[in-house]
Amino acid sequence: MAKSPTERQDRAMHGPRAWREVGARALSVVLMASVLLCSACERDEQGAGAAPPQAVRAHGPSSVLSLDRLPGAPPLDGALVARLDAAWRSRDAGYAPRTKHLRPDGTPRYTNRLFLESSPYLRQHAHNPVNWYPWGDEAFETARRLGRPVLVSIGYSTCHWCHVMEEESFEDVEVARLLNERYVAIKVDREERPDIDAIYMSAVQALTGGGGWPMNVWLNPDREPFYGGTYFPARDGDRGVQVGFTTLLVKLADTYSADPQRVAAAAGDLAVTIRQRLAPAAAQGRLPGAAVLRSATGFYAARFDATFGGLAGAPKFPSSLPVRFLLRHHRRTRDQQSLKMAVSTLEKMAAGGMYDHVGGGFHRYSTDASWLVPHFEKMLYDNALLAGAYLDAYQATGRDDFARVAREVLRYVERDMTSPDGAFYAATDADSLTPSGRREEGWFFTWTPAEIDAALDTEHARATKAYYAVTAAGNLAGRSILHTPTTLDAVADQLGVPPERLRDLLAQSRERLYEVRTRRPAPLRDEKVIAAWNGLMISAYARAALVLDERRYADIATRAADFVLGNMREGERLRRSFKDGAARHNAYLDDYAFMIAGLLDLYEATGARRWLDEAMSLDEVLAQHYEDREAGGYFMTSDDHESLLAREKPSSDGAEPSGNSVQALNLLRLSEFTTDDAYRARADATLRGFAGILSSSPAALSEMLLALDFRLDVAKEIVIVTPGSQQQADPFLARLRGRFVPNRILVVLPGDRVDDQTAIVPLLDGKVALGGKVTAYVCEKGVCALPTSDPSVFEKQLSAVVPLADGN
Repeated sequence: MAKSPTERQDRAMHGPRAWREVGARALSVVLMASVLLCSACERDEQGAGAAPPQAVRAHGPSSVLSLDRLPGAPPLDGALVARLDAAWRSRDAGYAPRTKHLRPDGTPRYTNRLFLESSPYLRQHAHNPVNWYPWGDEAFETARRLGRPVLVSIGYSTCHWCHVMEEESFEDVEVARLLNERYVAIKVDREERPDIDAIYMSAVQALTGGGGWPMNVWLNPDREPFYGGTYFPARDGDRGVQVGFTTLLVKLADTYSADPQRVAAAAGDLAVTIRQRLAPAAAQGRLPGAAVLRSATGFYAARFDATFGGLAGAPKFPSSLPVRFLLRHHRRTRDQQSLKMAVSTLEKMAAGGMYDHVGGGFHRYSTDASWLVPHFEKMLYDNALLAGAYLDAYQATGRDDFARVAREVLRYVERDMTSPDGAFYAATDADSLTPSGRREEGWFFTWTPAEIDAALDTEHARATKAYYAVTAAGNLAGRSILHTPTTLDAVADQLGVPPERLRDLLAQSRERLYEVRTRRPAPLRDEKVIAAWNGLMISAYARAALVLDERRYADIATRAADFVLGNMREGERLRRSFKDGAARHNAYLDDYAFMIAGLLDLYEATGARRWLDEAMSLDEVLAQHYEDREAGGYFMTSDDHESLLAREKPSSDGAEPSGNSVQALNLLRLSEFTTDDAYRARADATLRGFAGILSSSPAALSEMLLALDFRLDVAKEIVIVTPGSQQQADPFLARLRGRFVPNRILVVLPGDRVDDQTAIVPLLDGKVALGGKVTAYVCEKGVCALPTSDPSVFEKQLSAVVPLADGN
């Protein structure tokens, strides 16, 4: 199942003894109940008590959408039926209900409230026979009125095991009847509501020692959990489990009715645990120092997989080894092990099956230790972060293959994940349809020798099968995941062709295979727009515009930034997601922090003042509504957000960096741009707020180590002024591209635009293009080296590195 120990590693498997005791108490609620089967579960699908269909008229190929009563549920009230009717009438052309319960005319037998939601994940469950509610007061008020427990099921649209549980349980009429008669069932999209996900993930990890998705949690009407887990097979004995989901539902419902005091005690204990776990850490008196950075590298070195890169063992996640931090550590210490860990990991990931060699981009994670067999979903945030890591590695090593991977990732996003309006879509599914119409994970991305031969001529097919190790036996259910276990030179020698010829053949073959692959049924694409993930990808494109000298990338980043700020903001406040023409949900810390970082990168790439203005405006919202002024750092939710069991202050990095990690670096960069020491003071407060975690478990906040390295370094303040167009700075930017200088700010402007920005970037004061020539200024703490119009002198000024010492 789609579980990620790196995503919640600080909450998984190593919980304090108190958490295990809470889990034992809650688990005893289940164990004390006898195994009973409710009479409702034994009814036939069309058995006694079934109500006549509720007819909803519709336009389109089918004139009537006949809704059967959801099994075991009361009839839908008239107002809800009218809303469903309106939604059906306005459905997209070609809408296909995702359910096996279809009438001969293709209309669904069942429809529930989730059909009114915009989340692709919730819409996937809109035609289950389960009487699903979205998260909200209506569901909990209904549970209180009926005296029922609540089942909250949390997942996301591209989650393979979420799909499995849907097919096995939520599409099953018997399971649905049990849920509808004895529970109030709620579906939550964790990508739209990470606050809810964080709270109940803490509960599941306290109970079980691990976590993942799908996540299923049993609550009382006060929203307190008393039991939870991840994926459950539908029935006893399925997939080798003793107690299946159906039996568990019966036990827990019986216990909830028979012993409410014990359930209440378990829920109360678990709620206390959640609040303690998510409560802000106590602020420390001192900033963390260089010892934290050294401790982190020691942690990773001890666990490094010298054969395959990444951390030893399986599964393997791209985020498990913080490549960008290791490259920074090598820069300031010349530690070869740090460089080796970063470079080897990037090499092995790009060579493995986790990388899509035909279409570009990375899959979610590898199920094995060698990066060969991936979990095939693709997430926008993974690819944004990995593009940034390969750009860093290109600058740190000068290796063109790292630049190539970054370009291919960005091409994938531009080609397959960008909306007509310029925003970036969220993800694509792991599963796709086979020629027989069966949904199967990975089929879209894999090949047989016969398929390669049919797509390519003999010479290209021979080269492709040899280089990408396509065999008759395959490596996934008789099909081959493309990967490159042997170097190009070795394969060229084996085939008896020059390496350059083989390189050309492979490039041509990839384009042809991509074209052929587009004719296959593609994995479903989640087309919601997440503000935070767009911020990450804006950063990737903006940085690539500078590093790879591709101004077109800055244009792509600009369109996405314009979309988010123009369509996902009400006043000064961001919204979390956008789908079907509307923005929804309060934004979270990550949305602001990642967008601020993206806008700062876009300012550096373009010199357009508006991006710096917008970044500062978003930071003001964080300062007013999210900042912990007592202990430093930021809460996930705003001070006027929905009241939940706890207000989390994110304290760990996972597949995505925490908003606190990214915002700490944002503040340091803003301090350098503006010379406003208030930004630095707030960054210091954030670092002090997490000093305890950084000192005891630096790997838990690996992305915050980037901010700490920036803080302990002497950042370079780089200004390049041109007499005319910005493009005149290219000879200087070429030297900057060839140097890995991560702890810096950059402003590139024509001389006639300097005065307009001096008020916001005081460093620009007095900076001119001397003698009518491009002039570069390299400064530290506001003190500048001699201005130069010689790119080679500029490069030498960039080259000075402040070594990492225990005293700084």
